[in-house]
Amino acid sequence: MNQGINIAMGIKEPGPIFKIIMKKIVAISLYPISIYIKAGHGSPTTINHECIHWEQQKEMLALFFYIWYLLEWVVKLFIYGRKSYYNISFEREAYSHEKDKEYLLTRRRFAWLKYVFHG
Repeated sequence: MNQGINIAMGIKEPGPIFKIIMKKIVAISLYPISIYIKAGHGSPTTINHECIHWEQQKEMLALFFYIWYLLEWVVKLFIYGRKSYYNISFEREAYSHEKDKEYLLTRRRFAWLKYVFHG
């Protein structure tokens, strides 16, 4: 992944407040603030995964991303139970392409939509 893209997105280690929130979380993207990754977990795969979320959040103007994410999680909680997180369309897209370093260069806008009902 291009280091310029990473710097522009504000990838950084979480500060004290986010360390409390991130006890079980390795990384989190909070557009337009930054991407936070725990020390020692900043692998290219993790960074790419969070950068995919960054793009999803940008195209949905952040607020709509968070609303959709929460609503989809609640619906899928009834279908998948504890595995609902992994079946959220945003996560399915990110996990499917996190190892593809070129994905963000070719990704179409709203690519996550095809993962709402299908893998």
